[in-house]
Amino acid sequence: MRMLNFVFPAVLAAICGGAGTALAAVAGGSHETLDLTTHWVGYAGLLVFVVAYAFVMLEEVTHMRKSKPVLLAAGIIWGLIGLIYANNGIDHTAEQAIRHNILEYAELFLFLLVAMTYINAMDERLVFEVLRVKLVNAGFSYKKLFWITGLLAFFISPVADNLTTALLMCAVVMAIGKEDTKFVCLSCINIVVGANAGGAFSPFGDITTLMVWQKGILQFQEFFALFIPSVINWVVPAAIMSFAISNKKPDANIEQLKLKRGAFVVIGLFLWTILTAVSFHNFLHLPPMVGMMAGLSLLKLYGFYLNKSHKLRRRNIENREELGQVEPFDIFKKVARAEWDTLLFFYGVILCVGGLGFIGYLAMVSKVMYLDWGPTTANVVIGLLSAIVDNIPVMFAVLTMMPDMSHGQWLLVTLTAGVGGSLLSIGSAAGVALMGQARGKYTFFGHLKWTPVIALGYAASIYVHFLLNAGTFQ
Repeated sequence: MRMLNFVFPAVLAAICGGAGTALAAVAGGSHETLDLTTHWVGYAGLLVFVVAYAFVMLEEVTHMRKSKPVLLAAGIIWGLIGLIYANNGIDHTAEQAIRHNILEYAELFLFLLVAMTYINAMDERLVFEVLRVKLVNAGFSYKKLFWITGLLAFFISPVADNLTTALLMCAVVMAIGKEDTKFVCLSCINIVVGANAGGAFSPFGDITTLMVWQKGILQFQEFFALFIPSVINWVVPAAIMSFAISNKKPDANIEQLKLKRGAFVVIGLFLWTILTAVSFHNFLHLPPMVGMMAGLSLLKLYGFYLNKSHKLRRRNIENREELGQVEPFDIFKKVARAEWDTLLFFYGVILCVGGLGFIGYLAMVSKVMYLDWGPTTANVVIGLLSAIVDNIPVMFAVLTMMPDMSHGQWLLVTLTAGVGGSLLSIGSAAGVALMGQARGKYTFFGHLKWTPVIALGYAASIYVHFLLNAGTFQ
């Protein structure tokens, strides 16, 4: 999740405020729609959106979960839309529009719920903790650890989410170099950039790439055209920052851990679930979430086996140290540990943006950005906006606009929306989480000091994309 701000709504309002016509009925196929861009309902919807984003931005101050304001905003915006349509005697147009938004959310929700459940299951089976301990005890120098944690962040985030990946790698950095503030800060920056870059070339790596894939705009294999640009996005700033890291070898010993029973099976089931989702989408032309839900059933069945067999195993174990390896497995506890605030936040965001689009604002923004500015400039700006605004509403807005672009331009906006958040520490969920985990060592201004270097990687990745994937722009 990207750290949110009210800048994007303000820009949106500035672009749209002076445009539009008076309230007018527009024939749209068999359904009548209203242009509300200059009506009080439209202005009220924009104001509610701005206020909700302001509260989300202040989450760290108010300690109010980010889903609360956007859920309320979604209800108000669509309530106003429903009111004006009812007053004009148009009964089902708004209903069908919001149902379309809810369907898009349902597909995203079910997909993410399964992915989060698997991640929580692997976490409970100590998969990530064992990896952390092995890295800590390996005896690497600070410079080697800097590169290893960045490399792992880059390659783990395409499968797991960038937040989980960043927290895992930061735990390694903190366990070894917690006394070296400079090393921790630079390593955290490297992890954030690596995790965001790694998520950009995989449909599973970021919510934005998942949204583009589920929309059917790009096929699964087409995302891998962004692999080299994503590597460049991470390697360029990492190579420059590495000169500031010493070759000192820290002394860090942590007691070895063992994986819990069934850990490798859970990993295998997760990979099989991903393969199933891809196959359902590519070959059967079904929503990917159908394959993910089928994969969840496998995890539930395996959990049933673990529960039935653990009592017998406990009777046969005399060594008390081994008893912890046969703990029962409760699948519903893994579901309960999903990021429900995030999932509900997605609902609010999708309905808010969908409501503003139904009012008519997104069509106006689309004209300004993609016709007047041109798709390349627009897509680069989208990436810059994602450093201060959550990339999910930005990408959903683009998908709602559905500008007529080549595959190369769709790949470009996927890349920029994914890696643009690395420019600031507040630009991605990974950055925000690490500021809390490494409090006082990894800070907003510590990250900002290296923003020019990260921006160099951002520009280089765009250039490499145009260079390597020139054929996709035709």
